[in-house]
Amino acid sequence: MTPSWRKPAGVLAILALIAVWSVVVASVAGWVSGWAWPLQLVFYLFTGLVWIAPLKPLLLWMETGRWR
Repeated sequence: MTPSWRKPAGVLAILALIAVWSVVVASVAGWVSGWAWPLQLVFYLFTGLVWIAPLKPLLLWMETGRWR
């Protein structure tokens, strides 16, 4: 069995996704810091979990080569 190129490409895509998402969230942190702490909590919980959504199709593609 020869290793697939999809796995290293997928890992790089995941790292890029995390980097882009963290830059986006950090760029609005100054604006969010003026909110009340319960709203900040909800915002950071939401943004901390929402980046996981694109991982399912990406991981499926890495394993099978199909997006669905």
